[in-house]
Amino acid sequence: MAETTQPAEARTGRGHPLGRGSAALAGVAAVAAGLGLAELVAGVVPAAPSLVISVGDTVIDTVPGWLEQWAIATLGAADKPVLVGGILVLSVLIGAGLGVLARRFVLLAAAGIALFALLGVVAALADDRNPVFLTALVGLVGAAAGIAVLGWLVVGLPRRAVPEERGDPGPADPADPGTVPVLSEVDRRRFLAVTGGATLLGVLAGVGGYLLSGRDRLDGLRAAIRLPAPARQAGPVPPGATLEIPGITPLFTPNAEFYRIDTALRVPTVDPDGWQLEVRGMVDDPFALTYAELMELPQIEADVTLACVSNEVGGELVGNARWQGVPLRALLERAGLQEGATQLVGRSVDGFTAGFPTLTALDVEEAMVAVAMNGEPLPAEHGFPARLVVPGLYGYVSATKWLAAIELTGWDVDGYWIPRGWAKEGPIKTQTRIDVPRSGTTVPAARRPIAGVAWAPTRGIERVEVRIDDGPWQEAELAAPLDVDCWRQWYLPWDPAPGRHVIAARATDGLGEVQTDERTPVAPDGASGYPVVEVLVQD
Repeated sequence: MAETTQPAEARTGRGHPLGRGSAALAGVAAVAAGLGLAELVAGVVPAAPSLVISVGDTVIDTVPGWLEQWAIATLGAADKPVLVGGILVLSVLIGAGLGVLARRFVLLAAAGIALFALLGVVAALADDRNPVFLTALVGLVGAAAGIAVLGWLVVGLPRRAVPEERGDPGPADPADPGTVPVLSEVDRRRFLAVTGGATLLGVLAGVGGYLLSGRDRLDGLRAAIRLPAPARQAGPVPPGATLEIPGITPLFTPNAEFYRIDTALRVPTVDPDGWQLEVRGMVDDPFALTYAELMELPQIEADVTLACVSNEVGGELVGNARWQGVPLRALLERAGLQEGATQLVGRSVDGFTAGFPTLTALDVEEAMVAVAMNGEPLPAEHGFPARLVVPGLYGYVSATKWLAAIELTGWDVDGYWIPRGWAKEGPIKTQTRIDVPRSGTTVPAARRPIAGVAWAPTRGIERVEVRIDDGPWQEAELAAPLDVDCWRQWYLPWDPAPGRHVIAARATDGLGEVQTDERTPVAPDGASGYPVVEVLVQD
């Protein structure tokens, strides 16, 4: 039998029918198809992990603490979408590069796609909660889809041959060194159609995987829950607790507008029917509660302001809500604390941990395992089915969402953020914020309020003062107090003169502590200083 030799053009890429730009598009389509189908499998198959989210989680866990601080301070709640978007953009660039590589070395490019999928699998398996078989299945589907699309677009399309000299169409004879393969007009259109179709398929599959990841079912389960009447209610809002001033922050932050800062790239979807809360560690009688059992325990209601330690002075990472849940003290008394159990560590279903002094859980009556927020079951973004709410502490040491376990430990155990450069203890500082007028705005020279909110959970707010330019401090009017654990609105009537003005504010808490003017960054234990706005007043 005569030996068949591969044409030089096929081995080297010389005269390949795809230009570099078209080959790059083929690589992008291949990666889109592979990632999309992998995400679809992750969404359809219970317990199968998302490789994109797994890579993102690995990035979050391995980047230096200062970079995490910068991301939160700069991007706020947008840090997660930006990270996921960056991973997808990098994937597109890698796909383009592999497409160009495939013009000369198609097998090497295919190996690159397989390696790309393998990296996602390794990232997913770093979380020991992900099943090995299902993780490998997701990676295999993604790699196979990507390789198939790339191979067909780069080497599988029909092609014709033309003489190198004249460029006239001739018989398709790739073994003839005097011809080069090209795509016909029909084949070129087919290439563009397949490329666009594969890319669109990948996008739709990825979106479908996200939509099928259990969120819709979770919303249905939440809607069916009937909250029990709390044994101790928070009571009605007293007259005068809410100021009717346009632009001021409302007394209660709507759930959809409540800030969200956590380490979860994709909100965990926890089925309450299969969930349980463990109370364990340095206790005499560890126990576990199902969701139904937790809901049957006596509950309290409390109005509590939560704040993120990454909130800049005058920032938006703070919110107030009416929470309902089971007092932590009751759970700890049932478990029985052992000597040396000086820290309560909340453990999330996604592996996050946060710890605070056990005495806080015992002394602060409103510290709770919350199951409801502003009169409805916890939203998924805010910890459904249960989370910790601890007045007076920043969220990074206390506000464990998607709670799976309460573990009593010694003080030597560190929560997630402590090795990353944040302080071991995180009491919320006395703070205020100017909501109106907004900094950088232009306002007419007419009477108007300067207004905002102030907070010092567990201590309450006794006074807010405002300074305009270099004038004296003027005491603002406070709204009626709701609870020492939540913020108070305030305002000061102002008759501004034309020109540019600088406005500052400071609060005094219930213990007489005045908000400091010393400006400090958010790390390691929260920002401090006066909030300042600058406005232009015109006739």
